[in-house]
Amino acid sequence: MLGRKQEINLQINQILDSCLILFAFWLCHTLRYYNPNGWFGPIDINIPEFGDFFWLIAIIVPFTPVILEMFGYYEHPLQKTIWRSVRQLGQALIVIGVVIGGCVVFFKWGAQSRIVLGMLIFIGGGVLLIKEALMRKRLRSRTENWGWREDILLAGGGSDIELLRSQFESGDDSSLNIVAIINLEQKDVKDLVSALHEHSPERVVIAAGQVKFGKIQEAIKACEAEGVEAWLSTDFIRTSIARPSLDVLGGSMMMVFRSAPGVSWAISIKDLYDRVGAVIIILLTLPFWLFAYVGIKLFSPGPAIFKQQRGGKNGRPFPIYKFRTMVIDAEKQKAELESENEMSGPVFKVTNDPRIFRFGGFLRRWSIDELPQLVNVLLGQMSLVGPRPLPIEEVARIEHSAQRRRLSMKPGLTCLWQVSGRNTITSFDEWVALDLEYIDNWSIWLDCKVLVLTVPAVFCQRGAE
Repeated sequence: MLGRKQEINLQINQILDSCLILFAFWLCHTLRYYNPNGWFGPIDINIPEFGDFFWLIAIIVPFTPVILEMFGYYEHPLQKTIWRSVRQLGQALIVIGVVIGGCVVFFKWGAQSRIVLGMLIFIGGGVLLIKEALMRKRLRSRTENWGWREDILLAGGGSDIELLRSQFESGDDSSLNIVAIINLEQKDVKDLVSALHEHSPERVVIAAGQVKFGKIQEAIKACEAEGVEAWLSTDFIRTSIARPSLDVLGGSMMMVFRSAPGVSWAISIKDLYDRVGAVIIILLTLPFWLFAYVGIKLFSPGPAIFKQQRGGKNGRPFPIYKFRTMVIDAEKQKAELESENEMSGPVFKVTNDPRIFRFGGFLRRWSIDELPQLVNVLLGQMSLVGPRPLPIEEVARIEHSAQRRRLSMKPGLTCLWQVSGRNTITSFDEWVALDLEYIDNWSIWLDCKVLVLTVPAVFCQRGAE
């Protein structure tokens, strides 16, 4: 499947899955409500009417397909195994369970029947797996039918055409039927037009790498005149990481190359759970805020909150907030400790830093000093998970452009570096490698994984030194 077709099929799939989940919910409720022979729970316990489950339905039915999409459930249907589908369903179930649990705890919404929800896991999941298996079987059957395959014509330079042809022929669904190949380096655009008349392809795919752009423009105009779609491959621009997409800026169509996650529903969800999570964590940790404030005032007279300019997304400066753990003139004393710096690159770190007062060291070991950064999350300057922000003077000292790519995402309270033994890593290159690994593999699930791993990192006192 290609481009817009794939998007339409995805939306149809998600709507169908929502309907199936709603049906499964209704079936589970009906079985538990009437409870024949007591097979589905205690007979003496009655559950509410189906309509009383509205808030659960409003969360589970529409959001389950969205979360499944984030875990890649709808990708490469012909190459998937049943175990991969089960794993992705399990991951989505964990996210939905956390959301429902949060609503029960913080909003006091009642989960009217745990048995219904338990049945839904097996019946709803089973229905989705059966539907996926049937869709996969149907797709294979249609793909093997040549009458369903899409006729396309390839045009462009010789080696580029061969590369494109091999990619199409080894694709996921084999739904493309290449009816003709026109080498525009050797043939005229008139030959392309003749091939259009002879084979009546649904689209022309142009590989432009080795062909003069003027001739490519002629080929596209010829397709325009014939009313045939022309698809221009972007392989003529070689990139290692960035992937092209199209967008509109100022009314003009632009080809965009992104090497970090762009605007998407997943990013919007990340921004939402950042703020919701920040509010929840602030409410849960308020006693620690008071404890830190009083302790700092007792052990080191001066402001309890330390504010410093850090490099945010794309290096934009923003004021970061922390509980102060060093003496008042710590910045002035930093120059005297430069010779003891244990980190390579632009970053500064000293084990048993003499500028840290005793209570400040305690706050650092338990990461309590980081709590005010939740305010930065609420302000949209930081995320719960992301590369740690560096002071702006350290950002300015980053020498390699590839290392600055760690600035392409919003900085976070925690990251792969912090849950991978931050006190044992002394190489800035290794630190950056972990940040880029996070950026290149980012997903909602990865954020959840890092947040979960942060908990034992804090309780094992692997705090910043």
